[in-house]
Amino acid sequence: MRKHLATALLLLVAGAAAAWPPAARGAELRVMVKDHKGKAVADAVVLAVPIDARNALHAHPPADAVDQVDKQFVPYVKVIFVGSTVHFPNSDNIRHQVYSFSPAKKFELPLYAGTDAPPVTFDKPGVVVLGCNIHDWMIGYVYVSETPFYAKTGPSGTASLSDMPAGEYTVRIWHPSMDRAEETTSRHVTLSSEPGSEEWQLGLKPNIRVPRVSGAASPSYP
Repeated sequence: MRKHLATALLLLVAGAAAAWPPAARGAELRVMVKDHKGKAVADAVVLAVPIDARNALHAHPPADAVDQVDKQFVPYVKVIFVGSTVHFPNSDNIRHQVYSFSPAKKFELPLYAGTDAPPVTFDKPGVVVLGCNIHDWMIGYVYVSETPFYAKTGPSGTASLSDMPAGEYTVRIWHPSMDRAEETTSRHVTLSSEPGSEEWQLGLKPNIRVPRVSGAASPSYP
């Protein structure tokens, strides 16, 4: 359903661009995300979908990157706009084999080192879970957004969406460990020339990962 929404939004934007200019940009939304204990939540994705398609006449750069450092995906969560192209450089001195079986994007990059892997274009909105066929504990996420207005919280649990047209938005939150559906976090927000602020509280499931192998037992495939 989100794929159809993204397609419809892009079509509406194209039509609106020819008929009306977008609202002047300059609005800002400041967001705080905490867990049920009041602790700041990092790596939470914040998405603002404009009610008026004319206000989506704004795009993030189409190319980005997810690195592999010390047998981990960096960053752990990457947010991109639908249609963006992502490179997967390997900064380790061993080879990796990156893949995803997620419906939003199924792909596999055969064993490689350095920057030899071809870029991947993410043409459907949704969550893409990344893995490595060689190192099972390597897990990462690419969130493909249907809206160009998004941000990700840092260690302080805060994020800021700036340079947005004033107007009405549906804002929602996603996190890899959240214990409820993403849609349940949606709320209506109206932005003006003054900065707006919203706070969310998320329940998080225990973050259980495959134990990391170290030392000689860790396959390196040089």
